[in-house]
Amino acid sequence: MKLVSVTLRNFRCYQDETTIRFDDLTTIIGANDVGKSSILEALEIFFNNEVVKIDRDDCHILTEDKTVEITCEFACLPQTVVLDKQVETSLATEYLLATNGNLRVRKKFSCTSAKPKEEVFVLANHPTTDLYHDLLGLTNNMLKKRLSRLDIDESGVQLHNNSSIRGAIWNSCSDLQLNDVEIPVTKEDGKKIWEKLRNYLPFFALFQSDRPSQDSDAEVQDPMKLAIATALAEPSIRQKLSEVTDAVRDKAVELAERTHQTLSNIKPDLARQLTPKFKADPKWDRLFSLALTSDEGIPVNKRGSGVRRMILVSFFRAEAERRLAQGEFRNIIYGFEEPETSQHPDHQRILLESFQDLSSESGCQVVLTTHSPGVAGYLPISSFQFIQRDNNGQPQVEAGTDVTLKAVATALGVMPEPDGSKVHLLICVEGPTDVTAIGYLSSALHKVDPTLPDLLNNQYVAVIPLGGGTLQHWVNNHYLKNLTLPEVHIYDGDVSKYGQDIIKVTQRGDGSWGVQTKKREIENYLHPKAIQEGLSVNVQFGDTDDVPKLVAANKCWNARTAKKKLAENAFPKMTANWIKQRDPDGEVESWLRHIGEMLPK
Repeated sequence: MKLVSVTLRNFRCYQDETTIRFDDLTTIIGANDVGKSSILEALEIFFNNEVVKIDRDDCHILTEDKTVEITCEFACLPQTVVLDKQVETSLATEYLLATNGNLRVRKKFSCTSAKPKEEVFVLANHPTTDLYHDLLGLTNNMLKKRLSRLDIDESGVQLHNNSSIRGAIWNSCSDLQLNDVEIPVTKEDGKKIWEKLRNYLPFFALFQSDRPSQDSDAEVQDPMKLAIATALAEPSIRQKLSEVTDAVRDKAVELAERTHQTLSNIKPDLARQLTPKFKADPKWDRLFSLALTSDEGIPVNKRGSGVRRMILVSFFRAEAERRLAQGEFRNIIYGFEEPETSQHPDHQRILLESFQDLSSESGCQVVLTTHSPGVAGYLPISSFQFIQRDNNGQPQVEAGTDVTLKAVATALGVMPEPDGSKVHLLICVEGPTDVTAIGYLSSALHKVDPTLPDLLNNQYVAVIPLGGGTLQHWVNNHYLKNLTLPEVHIYDGDVSKYGQDIIKVTQRGDGSWGVQTKKREIENYLHPKAIQEGLSVNVQFGDTDDVPKLVAANKCWNARTAKKKLAENAFPKMTANWIKQRDPDGEVESWLRHIGEMLPK
C-alpha cells in the first residue's frame, strides 16, 4: 500500500480538516512553527503511537468535542487480503473501499482523559440496508444466524468462511443502498478484521531532529531497532508469526473453553459470569535485540547525532537494495525531520541525494520537513507541500506550483543572485541532469580550445532546466525570464514533438534558436570509458540506445537514479578526445561555437 494523503482535524494547530498529499518523495516546507513537525508526528501516532504518543494536550484547545481525528488514505492496494484466519478475499469484495477505489482509515482519539482512547474506522462506500450493513462486525455463529434469518440458500456457501457467508448475504440483496459510512473495526468481531488489515499498511519510521540520546530511546537512536522491525514486516516472516499466533490462540482458547465447560458443571452461576477471551497478540519486536558498536565498544546511540544520521543513510541504502533484490512490496515510509540538523553541508547533500534515491525505489516513500533555504533549494519542487498560516492563524497546505513557489521563496528567504544582470544568454534544457551534462562537455572542449565557452564557469550564461528541477532553479529561472534575454534551447532527439518547439523558438526574431540532439539524448554522447571510470560499469551502446536504462539494469538502479549518477560521475570524466570519438561530426562543438558567438567578447 502507498500513502497518498493524511487528513487532520483537531490535532494541535489543525482545527479544521486539513489534507496533506504524499508522493514517493514529499517535502513539507515552511517557516518555523507553522505545523510541519505535527504532520510527521501525526503519522507516527497513526501507525505506531510509540516514538510520539497521543496526549490529551494534542487536541486543539478551541475544539468542543475533544476528539482528534487522523485519517490516512492508501492506494496501490493488494489484490487479495486475509481478514479471517487464512482465507483470501479482497477489499472490494468486503466493501471496504472508498468511492475512488482507495482505502481510507480514520483513527479517533477521545482526549477527555490523560491517556486518550483510540477508535478505528474504515471510511468506505458500504451497504447501509438494514440487516446487511453490520456483517463485518459479526462472528461466524452470528453470520450463520443472519443467513438463516434472511432465508438464504446455504448451498455453495462455505459456512466456516466468514467472507463466503458475507458474500452470500450481500449478493442476495437487490439494493444494498451503498453509501459513504464509517465502519468501526475495533469493536466486536470487526476487531479481528482490523488486526489482519493493519498488517498490510506501510511500515512508518520517524526520525526526529531534537530527540535526546538516551539508552531508553534506543529504538529511535539505533537504526538496528528498525532493522528488526523491518525484518518482522517481511511477508514470509509475518506469515510464519501469524501462523504461530493463530495456533497458540486457538489452542489456548480451546483449553480455556474446556476449563469453562468444566466450571459450568461445578458452578454454573460463576461460569455464566466468565467468558474465555484471548486478550492480546504477542509484541514480536520486543523479543529481539540487535546493536551496532564501534571498534572501541561505543554504542551507536552514544555517538554524535551527525554520525547516527549517516549510519541511518547507510541503513536506508542497504534496505532499498535488499527490498529491490527480494521483491518486497510492503511499503516503508521514512519520516525525517529537518535532515540538515547536525550535518556538515557536504553531508547534507549526501543525505538529500540518498533520500531521493531511496524514494525512487519500489515500495519506499520518504517524507522530509525543512525550513532551510539551502535544503529546499536542492530538493525537487514537485515534492513540495508548502505550509503557511492564513490571517486567522490557521495552517494552509498547498502543493508546489508556479503560484506557491514564489511564496515558498519569500518565506524561506531564497533570493536570486544580485548579479543576475550580468547574464546575456539563457540556455534551456530538459532537466537538471542535462544542466550538469552540457556543463562538463563544454568544460572538456574548452580545455583544448579556449575559443569555446566553458558553461561551468561563465557568468554571462544561465543554463536552466525547463522540465523540472529544484526551487533554486525555479527562482533563477523566474528571475532571469524577466530580463527578456535571447535563449538557446537544446532538447533530446527522442521526442518528435520537440521539433515544433524548436521552430517556435527560432521564429521569435530576438536571436534565439534551438536544436534537437541527433542522438537519442545527452547521455548517448558519453564514452563507455567515462562510464567505466565514473561508475565502474562496463556497458556498450549505440546512438539510439537508452543509456540510463542500460546502466540502471547493471547497477540495480532505476532510470532516474542512473541519469543522476551519470551526470555527477561519468560526465566529469569526459575528455575532448572521448567527445570527438563519440561525436565525430562535431555536433556538440557546433552548439558551443554558436553559443560563443552570442556572448560578449
